[in-house]
Amino acid sequence: MSLFDSLHQFLNTGGDVLWVILGVSICLWSLIVERFIYFKQAYPVQRAYWLSTWEEQPNKSSQQALFIRDSIISEAKISMKKTVPIIKMLVALCPLLGLLGTVTGMIHVFDVMAVTGTGNARAMASGVSQATIPTMAGMVIAIAGLYFSKLIEQRVSDETHHLTDLLQYH
Repeated sequence: MSLFDSLHQFLNTGGDVLWVILGVSICLWSLIVERFIYFKQAYPVQRAYWLSTWEEQPNKSSQQALFIRDSIISEAKISMKKTVPIIKMLVALCPLLGLLGTVTGMIHVFDVMAVTGTGNARAMASGVSQATIPTMAGMVIAIAGLYFSKLIEQRVSDETHHLTDLLQYH
């Protein structure tokens, strides 16, 4: 059995909600990877531009220079935090989707019990499995996503402080 077949069987075992969790997971990881690429490639170019803009200021002790400095720092924060709220929202959504999978799986168990009675443990086991797999998947994705979300937020904070130190106001 190939890896693709195993993955397809796993997703079908977890029910329709697991397919939704997969879609959310793909979106989440795409945004996380995008932020890491941003910090590796685009941010250094932007930082150099912001620093050159600041260096062009003739008087770095005026009120106007302070406003320009604050504007540069605000622009940098906005640029660095661009997708962080979406990442945090997707991280929070994953356990809720797992819970939805639990509920739909348990509904399946209760349907089996209503039709066959409580004596058919084998029929109930598929519903219990369908209930627990999305819960596990949602939690695993949320925990990993939370770690990387906090890592990105820490990087934003560090880069903001570093840029603030580089834009010296006299």
